[in-house]
Amino acid sequence: MERNAMEELKKWKLNPDRKPMVLRGARQVGKTWLMKEFGQYCYDHFVYFNFDEEDELKSIFETNKNPARIIELLSMISGSKIEPIKTLIILDEIQECPEALNSLKYFKEKANEYHVIAAGSMLGTLLAQPKSYPVGMVNLLDIFPLSFDEFLNATDSALYAFYKNIEKGQQIEEIFHNRLTDAYNYYLIIGGMPECVASWIKYKDPEKISKIQKELVEIYENDFSKHNGKINSGRILMVFRSIVSQLAKPNEKFMYGAVREGGRARDFEEAIEWLVSAGMLNRVYNVSKMEHPLTAFDKLDQFKLFLFDTGLLKHMAGIDNSAILLKANYQFKGPLVENYVLQQLRGQFLIEPRYYSDKSKEIDFVLQKGMEIIPVEVKSGEDKSAPSFKKYIVEHHLENAIRLSKRGYRKDGVFTNIPLYLVGKLKDLL
Repeated sequence: MERNAMEELKKWKLNPDRKPMVLRGARQVGKTWLMKEFGQYCYDHFVYFNFDEEDELKSIFETNKNPARIIELLSMISGSKIEPIKTLIILDEIQECPEALNSLKYFKEKANEYHVIAAGSMLGTLLAQPKSYPVGMVNLLDIFPLSFDEFLNATDSALYAFYKNIEKGQQIEEIFHNRLTDAYNYYLIIGGMPECVASWIKYKDPEKISKIQKELVEIYENDFSKHNGKINSGRILMVFRSIVSQLAKPNEKFMYGAVREGGRARDFEEAIEWLVSAGMLNRVYNVSKMEHPLTAFDKLDQFKLFLFDTGLLKHMAGIDNSAILLKANYQFKGPLVENYVLQQLRGQFLIEPRYYSDKSKEIDFVLQKGMEIIPVEVKSGEDKSAPSFKKYIVEHHLENAIRLSKRGYRKDGVFTNIPLYLVGKLKDLL
């Protein structure tokens, strides 16, 4: 599989102001594979150290702060010479050794000629605590499950070649529109977890995909108790398991009382922060105004929580594959598609998406591109826009409004209908 993050790592390698790199992301999204692949193809060689598997490694960092001495000892353990520029040093599961994480600042200050890259499960929760890592001394890169375009590249390279070259305003022939829509439907079922995508490529067996997704959910739930620190792991689990029912509500807004009867913010806000920092949940805030700058209008007590992978959400919701493939209507169709949209939007814009909701209307997503504010309506099928959405556009004299649906790519006045399979290219198509 080709990952888009590889291009970011190549830029990092060539950057003269490079700092040690830390990869953040949920477990099993492909961080280890990516680091090794990067080391294999972009360096003469790499050395790999895993703090979860090799307990004795910790003593090196616990007793030494001199990068030269650390390099010397790591060379002895790996059995190969570690050379500046030529060798990539990979430190995996670094959350198991806080001293190793802290040592990255010494590499930046005293030995920046060595290329060091680190990653770890639930590492975002550690990085959320400023005292736990060298602030300003590392580069950070978020790793997510495969996006739709990465999935398409892995499963149908010929169709991906067509997809990659789609430009703003281009008419998409029906045959390609249909094939890309089919690929999008498959993505809703399989999702972007590398193990699921690899299994689909090899076996084309939906049962195997479902089994992997079940195992992944179990792994995550077991992880909560291992990595939670001071936060009650039971509450983390309760929030995680409530996501499907939260999104099934008419307005999808997160309600503490839906996690546990009588539940309040003080009971669960730390658990939510933990899950968001760990990369398990994506949070979208409601804004009081759709104006620039969006972040100034965040309603911090009103938000939606989505799962980091659409395939896992589909599994957790118990949606049958035929419901997606046969254009059936079902209660959870809208939230599943919104989850997919948010997953593809992440990282495209400098400001993460928001949503807008008041007593009379709701706008699914609000984007900020430069000073322009763009409302986005998500339709799970080929439906046209809701009257309230159209009314808002007219009243506010907006120049751009986006409807995401299964209809073809076309502009209709201020409305641009963009097929759901093109969400990953939205920034370029605006």
